[in-house]
Amino acid sequence: MAVGGGIAAGNGKQYEGRVTPFVVVACLVAATGGLIFGYDIGISGGVTSMDEFLEKFFPAVYAKQKNATGHESQYCKFENHMLTLFTSSLYLAALVASFFASATTRKFGRKISMTIGGVVFLIGAILNGAAVNVRC
Repeated sequence: MAVGGGIAAGNGKQYEGRVTPFVVVACLVAATGGLIFGYDIGISGGVTSMDEFLEKFFPAVYAKQKNATGHESQYCKFENHMLTLFTSSLYLAALVASFFASATTRKFGRKISMTIGGVVFLIGAILNGAAVNVRC
């Protein structure tokens, strides 16, 4: 069993690093990116339980959710592969993008990579807002 004692001030190397305005801004930008990603995942997960959304985009799930008497059935009401894929699409996109991020940044630089990422995010948001059907 690991037991922590204390950290002794010893002969360790002291670094001259300071918290500069650049470090603070970089941390805020990183935290905002995580906040936006978490918000998007929360929204997409919450939308999948809305009756209007299910009725329009996933009618089979909506029909299974509402049984013949019109009451909600809580047993496996969201069991659908397309609905699962829809909910997981943000995780899958982040996984795929992370594989290419290093090479892209190395080739084009951080500024251009971040600008392209922002434009792609904006285009994706516009497409999601304009979508009328999940299937191609």
